[in-house]
Amino acid sequence: MSVVFLDVDTQLDFLFPCGALYAPGAEAICGNLSRLTQYAQRNNIPVISTMDAHAERDPEFGIYAHHCIRGTFGQRKLSTTLLPRNQHIVEKQKFDCFSTPQTAELLRGLRPERVVVYGVVTDVCVKFAVDGLLERNYQVSVVSDAIHPFDHDLSESLIHKWRLAHVKFPATASLCG
Repeated sequence: MSVVFLDVDTQLDFLFPCGALYAPGAEAICGNLSRLTQYAQRNNIPVISTMDAHAERDPEFGIYAHHCIRGTFGQRKLSTTLLPRNQHIVEKQKFDCFSTPQTAELLRGLRPERVVVYGVVTDVCVKFAVDGLLERNYQVSVVSDAIHPFDHDLSESLIHKWRLAHVKFPATASLCG
């Protein structure tokens, strides 16, 4: 089965307490993010990595604190989620990774049977990625121990909704062996 990994916004501003828009506790998934990246590299699995890349006066800052300003330290990806090859980085200015045509174009070109999603945050950008994949009729798996939310209750309701839509929730260990 052909598979593509979709690595959502694994950026320093979200993952660590010093980040501008830290999701409390998100650093706990960093080891699993690294394992998934290493697994993708060993098995030649294409990875599409989304990255927030905001301008100083981005409209999103009316909702959330300034974060992931293009070129800042906090906008960087977690270093262990970077690959020397077979990684497509998609910069975006909105929650939805499909707001930039590059995401859909990459998926069409890669033609995966399944898309495996992980990253942050579950109830915002991961939500838009999973919902966008489902709308486009992809089979979707969300790595249960490689996502992290802002709002745990909202995240649980999303996971329930996605289960009803036949999304699978494997753990990192079951994917990576």
